[in-house]
Amino acid sequence: MNGRGSAKPVLKAAAPNPLVAKRIEAAKNKINRIKNLSVEGSSNGSSSTGNSSNGKSAGTPVKDRLVVMVRGPFWLHACWQLSAQSIVRAQSAMGQEWHSARPVLRLLYVHNAGTSTSSERVSRDIAIHGGVQDWYIDVNDPPQTYRLEIGYLSNGGRFYALARSNLVSTPAAASGDTLDAHWADVADDCERIYAMSGGYSHDGGPTELQELFEERLRRPMGNPAVRNGGAADGLAPREPSFRFDIDAEIILHGTTHSGAYVTLQGEPLKVQPDGSFRVRLDLPNRRQVIPIVACSRDGVEQRTVVMAVERNTKVMEPVTRDGGE
Repeated sequence: MNGRGSAKPVLKAAAPNPLVAKRIEAAKNKINRIKNLSVEGSSNGSSSTGNSSNGKSAGTPVKDRLVVMVRGPFWLHACWQLSAQSIVRAQSAMGQEWHSARPVLRLLYVHNAGTSTSSERVSRDIAIHGGVQDWYIDVNDPPQTYRLEIGYLSNGGRFYALARSNLVSTPAAASGDTLDAHWADVADDCERIYAMSGGYSHDGGPTELQELFEERLRRPMGNPAVRNGGAADGLAPREPSFRFDIDAEIILHGTTHSGAYVTLQGEPLKVQPDGSFRVRLDLPNRRQVIPIVACSRDGVEQRTVVMAVERNTKVMEPVTRDGGE
């Protein structure tokens, strides 16, 4: 040895493995796609026609909105569009919590909707992902009133909302029939779905729900007279150019003991084995008194219910709008 300390070997950083780097980049991109709820993230790039997935032209400003529709007693249909700027704002607002945040639809149960004492409580959070712009949500115990929020929920429980929906009320289970999930089928029953989703309950200008329906169905929604500003002053009545007849019926139903004898205005009714009965009656334009009598099978006991029903129909004078107004 020459008395000098031996030189320490220089450690060189290992060259990055291209395959590993590629996999890490792919994983990051996948996470970003899952978390990106914006229209840009849903469209997966511009199409050859220059239109986005919601039918709007490329370059058209995106208006944040969340719309919920009633699809039956047990199903809601949520549709949304969010801008890329809104996602960036959410990321900035959540800070470090953004890394653990996941996109969700928050289902809110609304109690005493439409009153000054109405309240909202969280029913549940539904995990969603980027690349889509609508979601079907199962609900229970109809009829109920709901609202939705869309946003990001962190592991610490912080929720950042991007948009709030309209209020909707599900119908009673007995009155709701299931509807197909496609807009083509919505078009066949659009007025009823629009009404069930609260489309006719607002005052003033168009709502986001109305905008969504009109965009997807490519037709105006609602009463043409209301859309055109209502009937003008000084309109002279004229003979109607189309037929418009109204009639009415009532459905009377009830239950009694199995084997009982039931009559309606003296006419016997068919009683089912479980004691239920049901009959449809004409409802003329007058007041009528309807006695319903039930007699036990052995004839010992008799019960009578008298129902008074009145129909008062008034036919208004027709009006028309000047085509130039």
